[in-house]
Amino acid sequence: MSRTIKPEPLSQAAFAPYGSIIEADPAMAFEINDGFTTRFHALAEAQSDAQVILSIFRGRPRPLRVAMLERHPHGSQAFMPLSARPWLAVVASEPTPRACRLFMVNGGQGLQYRRGVWHHPLLVLDEAQDFLVVDRKGPGENLDEVFFPEPMSLSFTPNNWP
Repeated sequence: MSRTIKPEPLSQAAFAPYGSIIEADPAMAFEINDGFTTRFHALAEAQSDAQVILSIFRGRPRPLRVAMLERHPHGSQAFMPLSARPWLAVVASEPTPRACRLFMVNGGQGLQYRRGVWHHPLLVLDEAQDFLVVDRKGPGENLDEVFFPEPMSLSFTPNNWP
């Protein structure tokens, strides 16, 4: 039987088991460069057993269903949108449909998935969207994938944005 997951509001507490929210948090701010720059400091920490790299991923809209999950056992992976458009994140404590949670991420927020956290690839909503990605480059297989026998639907419309 197909399962539908509904969106929930994104908060530090709700997302903590999976990683960190990356956003301009005033509690993490201080002034630098003679007061012309505000630094929002140490919003997330990269986890890696190899070189940490920066990339740009261009996500394109796809059907709003979840047929698989992936994880990166050797390093964390952070996504920061380069435009102010919202996007969706599916995470799970284990690679099963029942464990999946759907978060709605506003365009001013990024996410860092902890090392080994199950998640769905990028889910952008209405048009292609670029993300600055911080992840690992190094030896060893750093991708595990699990495919579900039956895809799950995402119960998302702009009207149910929390």
